[in-house]
Amino acid sequence: MSSPSRRDVLRAAAVLAAAGTLGACGKSGNDGAGADGVVTIDLWHGQVDTGKKAIDALVNEFNKTHPKIKVVGGGGGVTADSMLQKVTAGLAAGSFPDIAYIFGSDLASMTRSPQVADLTSAVDLKDYWPAARDAVTVQGKVRAMPALVDSLCVVYNKKLFAAAGVPVPKAGWTWDDFIATAQKLTNPGKGVFGTGWPGVGDEDTVWRLWPMIWDLGGDVVSADGKTVGFDKVGEQALGTLDRLRTDKSLYVDPKPGGEQLYQVFLGGRMGMVATGPWQLPDVIDKGLDYGVAPLPSYSGKPLTISGPDTWTVFDNGSAKVKAATEFLTWLTNPQQDVRWDIQGGSLPLTTASAALPEWKKHATSTTGLQVFVDSLETARVRPTITAYPKISQQLGQAIVAVLLGKKSPADALKDCVEQSNSILAVPN
Repeated sequence: MSSPSRRDVLRAAAVLAAAGTLGACGKSGNDGAGADGVVTIDLWHGQVDTGKKAIDALVNEFNKTHPKIKVVGGGGGVTADSMLQKVTAGLAAGSFPDIAYIFGSDLASMTRSPQVADLTSAVDLKDYWPAARDAVTVQGKVRAMPALVDSLCVVYNKKLFAAAGVPVPKAGWTWDDFIATAQKLTNPGKGVFGTGWPGVGDEDTVWRLWPMIWDLGGDVVSADGKTVGFDKVGEQALGTLDRLRTDKSLYVDPKPGGEQLYQVFLGGRMGMVATGPWQLPDVIDKGLDYGVAPLPSYSGKPLTISGPDTWTVFDNGSAKVKAATEFLTWLTNPQQDVRWDIQGGSLPLTTASAALPEWKKHATSTTGLQVFVDSLETARVRPTITAYPKISQQLGQAIVAVLLGKKSPADALKDCVEQSNSILAVPN
């Protein structure tokens, strides 16, 4: 997720130095196998720091136990935030990896390439969380393996709640409760905000609104895919942001990636922030006395969003596709997955991983972590359609216009719907 993004816990600001990756690309035989029968798999993972350390250790273990497959985990020479551009350039040049770490929101566009493998008959995803399965399914076919799963919840500062005499949030709370709580927490004299929201119009700005849309009965697009599905309910969702703005309880972050938003929270000057498990290490490092609650809703029923990432396989020959699939099946097996989750700072990909004693011990020792896992039961994902990025851009502009008081929710939504419907009218 480039500026610091929503997964900074897995990626530092530094960009990986380009490792020997391109040289391993392409077919070494008609089916991708070498003359010695060993299949070399080029993995572009884009991870740095803790994430890189975790994936490197797993790759080394796989190579030791699978002598006929050699995974080269050079990383790709870029962070995961820049992976789409790197892979797209590689596809255009005819030199691309066997596996790449691709964000779920980019997968549909990526599958336009015939080089993206179809894994429908090769993998079994029944134990994965619904959000993880949906994120790798494009037009009814499995086009990648889940790599990371997360969820949005509300992390709150207990000290600020106590100072304001406000009870901490509990499951089942509503957006009206959230607004009232944010207002009570706000203290202009001390520079304390009730909550915050990214205000640059990027995907970090947008994806937080979708649970509100879904809870109101709307969707990203209509059932037939010809129009947006939030034209009837978008005004109410945007109106919630407008109420927070007019109450002056909302900090609007002007920088990409929520950098200042989290700095304000970590500095003890924000009562609540909607975020994911990737933020907990920083909260813990700061020594904040915090808690975690599920997202509020209009209905009082649990609902959140997940933004899964994927391991996308590319066709450099049948032997390479088979070997890549074998590696990913091993990597996402609960015994390996739980190590990746704990060491890399992620959530379990499957219900089986979440049930392992190792994960339960880890979750018990980290305040609020299990709330994020439990939220996966009701998490939804953005649709895997090629038009999504353009629709997101339009909604991002609408959200920013409301956050800055430049447009009313009704006017902002009207413009967004008109532009988005024009986008959907053009065949993809």
